[in-house]
Amino acid sequence: MTRIGTTQLSSQTTTAPAKPEATPILHRVRGKVLLLLCVMYAISYLDRTNISTAGPTIMSALHLNATQFGIAVSAFSIPYALLQVFGGNLGERFGARKSLFWIGVLWGVATIATGFSIGLLSLVGARLLLGLTEAAAFPTATSAMSRWVPADRNGFAQGVVHSASRLGNAAGPLIVGGLIIWGNSLHTVLAGWQISFLLIGLLSVVWALLWMWSYRDRPQNHPKVTKEELSEIPRELERAAQPATPWRRLMRTILPVAVVDFGYGWVLWVFLTWIPTFLTDTFHLPLSKYALFTSVVLVGGVVGDTVGGMFADFLLRRTGNLRNSRRTVLLVGLVGSLLWLVPLLFAHTLVVATVSLSLSFFFLELCNATLWAIPMDVAPEWSGTASGMMNTGFGLAGIFSPIVFGAMVDSVGWQWPFGISIGLLALSAVVATVMKPRRVLPRGVDDVAVAR
Repeated sequence: MTRIGTTQLSSQTTTAPAKPEATPILHRVRGKVLLLLCVMYAISYLDRTNISTAGPTIMSALHLNATQFGIAVSAFSIPYALLQVFGGNLGERFGARKSLFWIGVLWGVATIATGFSIGLLSLVGARLLLGLTEAAAFPTATSAMSRWVPADRNGFAQGVVHSASRLGNAAGPLIVGGLIIWGNSLHTVLAGWQISFLLIGLLSVVWALLWMWSYRDRPQNHPKVTKEELSEIPRELERAAQPATPWRRLMRTILPVAVVDFGYGWVLWVFLTWIPTFLTDTFHLPLSKYALFTSVVLVGGVVGDTVGGMFADFLLRRTGNLRNSRRTVLLVGLVGSLLWLVPLLFAHTLVVATVSLSLSFFFLELCNATLWAIPMDVAPEWSGTASGMMNTGFGLAGIFSPIVFGAMVDSVGWQWPFGISIGLLALSAVVATVMKPRRVLPRGVDDVAVAR
């Protein structure tokens, strides 16, 4: 029987059943590592999407229209997209311990700087700095997971940390909205929205200090790791020397996944950026109510991420077929999400819109863990670089989605932007159907398929 994620793969392996039991996560040091990463993912999305909840307030305070606000939101994604591969590779070179420490500190500074923006240019500058500091965060975290998480739990690990990020999304409107209201009641020199960015930025710095104190790049160097846990961790990653990065083979394998990630990312940025404004414009809700309904919508993603990761790993253990198990989850998620966006083209009630958006976001987030698990599946030695390549699709979507969506809202309303999002999900589903993820091995070892 072939164990996926090792160098003992056979090109004849197709659907031989793998072991039915999942390798334990609880009662292991890896469980604490995942918990720390969950906190980081939640804070990172709170840091990058708090601008959405504060959007109507910021637009009013800085005199911005929807197009200008979309430009400010998109500014985050310019360095975020362009530096994904570089950031992931840098994280592999310097190790996740030091890299994520400095990333956490610097994105905290960028978040605080957002709160001190005085106009469009300063807001764009702060968002550029945030994108620059966060570009390496998730690829580096993926590299950390590859060194601690057994291959049969890749989907679960990615699912649970991204569920935490969606928890940050879902809690964000309530947290940021509450901080804005509380800050306004203080009647200080700072406005409520500015105070919210200051406090959330400080939270990032606190996490960075905790990570530096508790994490180790090499599991065998952790004082509490057991021999049993070490025996469960991928052995090929214990080499002292990092194999040379096979750039061409990685790009050939990851490019179709990045295309799917672009379509997924386009729609995700719609949810992260425009739902509060959509609810405000369409149903004329005040801050307290649109924050609540936005949180209700985003809760669907918290569930979807974990369910998607667990479902993908379950299929992989039952069938041993990497391609089919990952592709099935992607197709269910992409098609389900686009179908539940359709009612928004005709809906005129808050209830229908909330239910439709919630279910669409649930299905969309079924895809997330699988997209991040594929780089760990096919290139565990270079999972930081490979996941950076994949997430470049999401970063590029983040550049164009808020600007195009915002410009279309200003010119033609909400229906056409949602219609384009439906079309991109359909295109992503087509690419997911035909893509063939392949195991990329170090030089000197034959490159063989891990799935048919």
